[in-house]
This record gives sequence, C-alpha cells and structure tokens, in this order.
Amino acid sequence: MNIAILANDKKKELITEFCTAYCGILSRHHLCATATTAKYITEATGLEIEKLLAGFHGGDNQLATKIAYGEVDLLLLLCDTSDDHEYLNTLVPLIHACDVYNVPAATNIATAEALILALDRGDLDWRELL
Repeated sequence: MNIAILANDKKKELITEFCTAYCGILSRHHLCATATTAKYITEATGLEIEKLLAGFHGGDNQLATKIAYGEVDLLLLLCDTSDDHEYLNTLVPLIHACDVYNVPAATNIATAEALILALDRGDLDWRELL
C-alpha cells in the first residue's frame, strides 16, 4: 500500500513517535511524506520514505495530485487545527481529495492508529482491487 504522511511543525514530534511505534507495519509499505516530515521520520526510524516538496513549496499540492492519480491508499495528516489559515489551506483540500477519491484519511493520532492497525489486519486490502 502507498501511505502518505503530512504533519505541520507542531505535530512533527507526534507523527515521528507514531511512526517509531508502528515502524514494523510501516516498513512493509511504500511511504511518501513532505520533505521535513520525511526527514524527521527517517532520522528517527530509518524508514525509507519518498520525499515530496516541503509543504510550503508545493508538497501539499503534490500530495493532492498523487491522491487524484490513485498513488495514495492511506493518508496520515496531522495538522494544527488551532491555526485557521493552515487548517483551511492544508487540511480541507487534502481531506476533500480523499473524499472524492475514496482514500482513508486520519487527521488525528487516534484515527491514525485505528487505520494502521486495520491495515495490518488486512482490512484495507480492498484498496488493491481499485
């Protein structure tokens, strides 16, 4: 499966801890992430991650395009919702793309854990049929 990961600055430590905890599961899948998020996760876990552009350099748009082209099966998107500008410019368009293209998406750590565990159980294998 293709898993995309995006986290804003206030959530990078949390997503890194998450990826460390679920490194065994994540290592069996293709991962992509925006540049700085990929750097944090790779340094902490050694996971191989396709690096996209930094979010503020178009990485968000790159990710939306990958979703539209069917190159993302699962999105982990941790965004600081207290920042209205970032929320509206990052989270909403990506979640919209996931809704349009039927891609499971997690916007908080609890949902991310539920989706990763579902992925490990095979509950998301239907994505491979699309």
